[in-house]
Amino acid sequence: MTTNTPYQDPKREIAGLTAAIEKRALIWLAAHLPEWVMPDHLTALGLLALLVGGLAYAWSGSVPALLFVVNGALVVNWFGDSLDGTLARYRQKQRPRFGYYVDHVVDAFGALFLLGGLILSGLVTPAVGATLLVAYYLFGINSYLATHVLGRFKLSFGPVGGTELRILLAAVNTVVYAMPGFHAFGRDWLLFDILVVGATVALCITLLRSVAQVTHTLYVEERV
Repeated sequence: MTTNTPYQDPKREIAGLTAAIEKRALIWLAAHLPEWVMPDHLTALGLLALLVGGLAYAWSGSVPALLFVVNGALVVNWFGDSLDGTLARYRQKQRPRFGYYVDHVVDAFGALFLLGGLILSGLVTPAVGATLLVAYYLFGINSYLATHVLGRFKLSFGPVGGTELRILLAAVNTVVYAMPGFHAFGRDWLLFDILVVGATVALCITLLRSVAQVTHTLYVEERV
């Protein structure tokens, strides 16, 4: 037998390097947006930006300048993805369940678009890029499960959150534009391969640490 309990919006936890200044900027933007702009419009804009970014990535192997289009798409994605929730809260028009679900489904498709485009670009070995995508999805699954059982939604891990990741990726795109590969130890290397492997390892370490922390917290709280 199951019982229905009222949905409680999880507590948002964010402590990224840019969190303080970003919060002030988002509130200012929310206060100055035209009334006809709605949170759903911003969510759709954020997803569309990642679709454009993915398409730009897919063609960037033959047209390297498209890497800067990807950077522009990351800026637009930040605008839409970060501002939709702020606007809803500013206007007192929150829809917690709808917003939580749609926001993270959009994130899942957005990652597929962006990393899928990178995998098709030829700038990264497909298996390396696919491994990062799988690690990202596992990280997301753990994050959403932890939010459900703890009632807290972590938007950053250490000093790194979504905004910091966008900044890092834009910086990587700029470096790859200047030097997509290099020769060392008697062979040619793709720069994206090295960086993506590093990102995957860091993501997996963070994932395992989070799993251990959540498991320990639940074990202590529900000790028999």
